[in-house]
Amino acid sequence: MIKAARTWSARRVHAALPLCMAVTLLVWHAAPLALAAEPRPARRPVTHTIIIDAVAYSPSTLVVHQGDTVVWINRDPFPHTATAVDGTFDSKMIAVGKSWRHVARIPGVHKYACTFHPTVKGPCGSAT
Repeated sequence: MIKAARTWSARRVHAALPLCMAVTLLVWHAAPLALAAEPRPARRPVTHTIIIDAVAYSPSTLVVHQGDTVVWINRDPFPHTATAVDGTFDSKMIAVGKSWRHVARIPGVHKYACTFHPTVKGPCGSAT
């Protein structure tokens, strides 16, 4: 009787082993999915600089995220503006040697130009 009980117990453990392995594999493979579903930590805002020099914006294109700050610095010997075509921002006049800051709030690509010199243009992409 004791031998029969041990055999039954051993069969029970061996029968449960594949189930334990299956559960372990399921958890192992599900772990990356659970991690991927967690929200990413908040991104810290960044400050980007655009230099206005030689009647041009540099860099000519820029990708920013919501909350980032863009600073235009005028190094030309005459005033400029940074005015969005869609009206999302307008620096008014940026005097010689001065700068203007804008915090990106609206996602999308915002084309802008100098209202004093319409050939001076630059797109500024704002991602979410």
